Amino acid sequence: MSQLCIFVVNPPLGGFFVYIENVENMSKVSYYTEEGLKKLRAELNQLKDIERPKASHAIAEARDKGDLSENAEYDAAKEAQGMLEMHIAKMENILSNARIINESELDTSKVLIHSIVELKNRSNGALMTYTLVAQSEADLKTGKISVNSPIGMGLLGKKVGEFAEIIIPNGSISLEIISISRS
Repeated sequence: MSQLCIFVVNPPLGGFFVYIENVENMSKVSYYTEEGLKKLRAELNQLKDIERPKASHAIAEARDKGDLSENAEYDAAKEAQGMLEMHIAKMENILSNARIINESELDTSKVLIHSIVELKNRSNGALMTYTLVAQSEADLKTGKISVNSPIGMGLLGKKVGEFAEIIIPNGSISLEIISISRS
């Protein structure tokens, strides 16, 4: 049974925002490349150093426009600030549980996070190559898929020559592992 944790975020200009997080997702260790972790830290710094002051400024401007009880702009600015604070808290949690993975020490005999996997679709013979990464690093355009995606989960632990039968939203797919390498 999963537990829920309630967070109360108190933004700098007053008020508060409450959100609920599933505890199972909170302490989950995620593995990143050094580059991926730098991007995550840069995004967090952007949120804290640029977006947070913008949100505070928007609230101050809306507050100056008069009666707060009927000021939709003020309410919207406060809600946006609460969502921003929630996002910052989540990112801080992710970073606190992030670990850098030394790709040179990873086993290439089976599919793991940061594996580059060449696959063959058994139904149409198409070849594809994916790199399995943490969810925040996933980018299908560059061939990076999350280890938490259906395909990523189906590939984990498989060896060259094995088949992965994966349930996807529009049915199922059968993939053969052709090769496994590291970048």
